Amino acid sequence: MTTAKTTLILNHEEIEHKIKRMAFQIYESNVHESEIILAGIAKNGFILAEKLYQQLLEISDLKIKLCEVKLDKKNPLSGVKTSLPVEEYKEKSIILVDDVLNSGSTLIYGVKHFLEVPLKKFKTVVLIDRSHKKYPVKADVKGISLSTSLNEMVKVSFGKTNKAVLVE
Repeated sequence: MTTAKTTLILNHEEIEHKIKRMAFQIYESNVHESEIILAGIAKNGFILAEKLYQQLLEISDLKIKLCEVKLDKKNPLSGVKTSLPVEEYKEKSIILVDDVLNSGSTLIYGVKHFLEVPLKKFKTVVLIDRSHKKYPVKADVKGISLSTSLNEMVKVSFGKTNKAVLVE
């Protein structure tokens, strides 16, 4: 799976391990909450949120709701849409999930949307944290930090049996 242009960073088993560890970190920081909202940024962020949801069900008795967050990554000012109405996450603990934190643009606009509502607690979670931030946003929970050049692309694949993180 490694070629001259593509490097395998995490394989299926390593991703599963990172997700499990991240779920424990989420649980530890929300152990006293009665309900949490896992808000995954569409597509891969929501897939990661679903995987964290499954792990959290196995390790905790937290009441958890999944929320899909949709925004145009090329035009984030066009607005954010969520699969849950505002009333469902008002005064709750929100965990905003994405697969890769690169410039911080997607995450910051997702954060902005939720901060327009009174919340009990807010955390951010990413599988891969790159160090190319243009915005003052950080991941509270991350799978790995990865130093890459600006011209490299990080690709996350969440196949059923062939999950992978690649750098191209």
